[in-house]
Amino acid sequence: MIRVLVAVLSFGCLLLSTLGMSGCSPLALFDALGPRDAGARLSLRDVAYGEDPRQRLDVFTPITDVTNAPVLVFFYGGSWKNGSKDDYAFAAQALAAQGFVTVLPDYRLYPQVRFPDFLDDGARAIAWVRDNIAAYGGDPKKIVLAGHSAGAYNAVMLGLDPSYLRRAGVDPRVIRAVAGLSGPYDFFPFDQATSVDVFGQASDPQATQPVNFAGPNAPPAFLATGDADTTVRPRNTKSLAARLREARVPVQERVYAGLDHADTLLALSITFRSKAPVLSEMAAFLHQHAERRQLSSVRMR
Repeated sequence: MIRVLVAVLSFGCLLLSTLGMSGCSPLALFDALGPRDAGARLSLRDVAYGEDPRQRLDVFTPITDVTNAPVLVFFYGGSWKNGSKDDYAFAAQALAAQGFVTVLPDYRLYPQVRFPDFLDDGARAIAWVRDNIAAYGGDPKKIVLAGHSAGAYNAVMLGLDPSYLRRAGVDPRVIRAVAGLSGPYDFFPFDQATSVDVFGQASDPQATQPVNFAGPNAPPAFLATGDADTTVRPRNTKSLAARLREARVPVQERVYAGLDHADTLLALSITFRSKAPVLSEMAAFLHQHAERRQLSSVRMR
């Protein structure tokens, strides 16, 4: 069913392009036309967290008044080469309806930047959250990170390697948990064009791999993938989950039957939520650890 919808949306974008309407993608059309969760709203749009035009973010909040709510920063995917926050409002609104003040940042992409610049962008977005999110009902000491595909890499890497947050002036201990959907975490040596383009110039390739930062001070992690994913193989999720368990870090690992790479993202939407309990399971895990992992009890990293 999901593949049929993608085909229909692709045809719709092709039709629009013939009418002179550029910039359409199947995901953008899905985001624009699909139903949204009624329990959340867009509260802030296109606020700058840096000087570059792509250093902008949106904030979605629950429609009920919240105070000291956990804050979820969601990073979208696109192989670090494509993507726009404007195409992922359905995901951010779904997460906000689960009780999170949800922040959806854009970040710079290849070829404008390569590793690690997009991680520095993510850290700067988190610094903005620390300084401003209380005005929207969020608790800057209860931040969780989540993402899909390349965005899952960004979320997990920012949680596991504290150097990026420290460079942005953020205490890494504010990250209570991370969640990755269909993310690449263990993909060295670089044997694909995207990984060569984005990471091939790194002076220390091992420092690009989240699996190498899975130590005892890592935050709890929800790691999910689909067993039909041929874009980012499920071994990435299994490898990182195993390494975190060895370090005695709380991990929930989920491999959803029949889901491919895009399905784990689309399952956040109302339209495809019945395909797998991705949203409910991820939200429950992040809520649990956002409340449990007290800042004072976490060792300095």
